Amino acid sequence: MVKRISNSSDHSASKPAKERKREIRKIQSRIHAQKDQKSLIDVPYRKMISSTMAKSLSENILNLLEEKKIYRESGYTAKDMAKELHTNTRYLSAVVNSHFKKSYSSLINEYRIKEAVRLMVEKRYLDKTIEEIGLMVGFANRQSFYAAFSKFVGKTPRSFRVDMMNI
Repeated sequence: MVKRISNSSDHSASKPAKERKREIRKIQSRIHAQKDQKSLIDVPYRKMISSTMAKSLSENILNLLEEKKIYRESGYTAKDMAKELHTNTRYLSAVVNSHFKKSYSSLINEYRIKEAVRLMVEKRYLDKTIEEIGLMVGFANRQSFYAAFSKFVGKTPRSFRVDMMNI
């Protein structure tokens, strides 16, 4: 049985919305600042990519993430992204590692969790379960959503949502 957070105004009216927005921005900044230590290993093929090509590829990656929101597709792989960007997975991985300082999966999960954080406190999504939000942002199942959320935010999605409703 899945518990839903009620949409009653007593939770969200307890403290100002500015405080809640400030807390969300703080969490999203912390998520963005996280580095994936495994991806920082110096890999020889990084040196084969020109800085111009790497810059262009990183801009195209950002476009796919921020404009097209490809992370919402649960089965979207590095191979799919490389194909869409007309490159190979080695170059894609090298650019993600060097420009974003994390692995492909960490980068995708970062965008998923940032959006999940935003959706979990928006009034129009309060009737959605945590699992539904996880699926909306691209996670294939509840377990991977909970694991990634806990890694990036430092608490479970449920405790985060309860805490945000009390602000």
